[in-house]
Amino acid sequence: MTVLPDDGLSLASEFPDAPREQWQHLVAGVLRKSGKELSGDAAEDALSTLLEDGLDTRPLYTAHDAAPDAGLPGFPPFVRGGRAEGNTLAGWDVRQRHLAADRDAVLSDLENGVTSLWLGVGGGGIPVSALGSVLDGVYLDLAPVVLDAGDETAAAAERLLRLYEERGVADDAARGNLGADPLGHQARTGRPGYDLASVAGLARRCADRHPGLRALTVDALPYHEAGGSAAQELGCSLATGVAYLRGLTEAGLSVAEAAGQLEFRYAATADQFLTIAKLRAARRLWARVAEVCGAPQAGAQRQHAVTSPVMMTRRDPWVNMLRTTVATLAAGVGGADSVTVLPFDEALGLPDAFARRIARNTSTVLIEESHLSRVIDPAGGSWYVERLTDELAHAAWEFFQGIERAGGQEAALRAGTIGDRLAETWAARSKKLATRREPITGVSEFPNLTEKPVDRAPAPEQPSGGLPRVRRDEAYEALRARSDAHLAATGARPRVFLAALGPAAAHSARLGFAANLFQAGGIEPVTEGSFEESGAREACLCSSDALYEEQAGTVAAELRAAGAEHVLLAGRPGAYPGVDSYLFAGCDAVALLSTALDRMGVS
Repeated sequence: MTVLPDDGLSLASEFPDAPREQWQHLVAGVLRKSGKELSGDAAEDALSTLLEDGLDTRPLYTAHDAAPDAGLPGFPPFVRGGRAEGNTLAGWDVRQRHLAADRDAVLSDLENGVTSLWLGVGGGGIPVSALGSVLDGVYLDLAPVVLDAGDETAAAAERLLRLYEERGVADDAARGNLGADPLGHQARTGRPGYDLASVAGLARRCADRHPGLRALTVDALPYHEAGGSAAQELGCSLATGVAYLRGLTEAGLSVAEAAGQLEFRYAATADQFLTIAKLRAARRLWARVAEVCGAPQAGAQRQHAVTSPVMMTRRDPWVNMLRTTVATLAAGVGGADSVTVLPFDEALGLPDAFARRIARNTSTVLIEESHLSRVIDPAGGSWYVERLTDELAHAAWEFFQGIERAGGQEAALRAGTIGDRLAETWAARSKKLATRREPITGVSEFPNLTEKPVDRAPAPEQPSGGLPRVRRDEAYEALRARSDAHLAATGARPRVFLAALGPAAAHSARLGFAANLFQAGGIEPVTEGSFEESGAREACLCSSDALYEEQAGTVAAELRAAGAEHVLLAGRPGAYPGVDSYLFAGCDAVALLSTALDRMGVS
């Protein structure tokens, strides 16, 4: 038996360090096989992935990819967490959202793993007058309550504070957030925010009497839901937070007291590393704001992460369970204090009991079975995560400075500056979605035309009139809705005949590609029988380039003779007689499918 030396492990000491140039040489060899003659840094660049905000993901990170010292949890700059203990004691706060006055649903959630409530009050949600009945049976000294009441914030806050008094809850036992967010409301509705002076009064009461209760929410979801990037979401949250600090300190609160009245809300997406970096960068940036304001220890940002509404789909909504699981994992690893998992049917209306159960159990499994909260900042130290955190922080700070130069968050919203920037970002992303460079599983990739629709009761109308609310699936959803209407009117979906040329080895890849693409637009592919039997008005050739050269023109002529009004080809555009249009990787699938539906008479 070999005994290791006392001076530690040295298993790799006999192997020389591999220089980066050697790795790049191997990469160049792989690229050469795919027809790309690149070497050195160019070969490495070819494997990079471009992100929003001018960032990119490199294929390799090493110790040379330095980032500023992230510090320790609970100490400035709070990158590794706002509290020294992180979420290790009991996991993150599992916060469920409720938009309807359903006391039984509220109690069921609290009895089965939910630890705090996020209530949509006013408007079409829970009436302010119903708060008492909705919270009947809730131990208000144990379950924090977070309000989201828009125009009715003052009334909702007063009602909740009275409930604490009526039910004998000690002042220091009340926990949660009164949810005041004038600038978030302005972003949602396009109307000037409600009076910050009244909000300052609530903040003063909370600071003096209820140390566990915060008065304001800095909600970044309006900017995320309008199509904003991670840096734009962070920049808007910083500008909003700074505006609230100014207002509260002018009303007499100290910087530390004002900062202690804020809770920040961010979106968690299925891009797990970007979400992790975003939450870490948010804490670093807010710590910098607190430092500049002269209260560095007040810079521990309280974070509420919500799984992204933008990523939720209406078709094949079951896949949303997977998206929210990844997003929740990222939020937990990123150090969020509270996490809301939106139910998988959120995009369809009010969630049912099963959807709420899956939502709350997502956090429970990650905390209790995966033990995700037992390590503070588990991604910390990763060269990739540290570098991404640093780069994202710089991009967000630059966006924040632009807002400040425009006069601050309120002025930038009123002038439309923020809306214009978010729209530019969404337009660029929409192109990626349309070309399927950013795939949507179950919608633009692997759609199921035979799935049974999931019906839900309508959700309350959400505030509107300001920044738009976008979803990744919206362009494909519009195409599928046209197909559904055609099916309801005629009893059949629009169809396309896929003509496979040659053996399966020659056509299978492009046959699958074409079938997948057409179904994304609600067009049913037919692969069996003849064109005449298919009930289709259009046909698409599927095969290899070699067989196209030999047979495409002849087969296209035969299809036209059989009644085909339009002939497509799955492959790069070429000079093939009788072929009208082409399907290929990177083509604008949305535009192609919309035009095809137009030709087929599908309105």
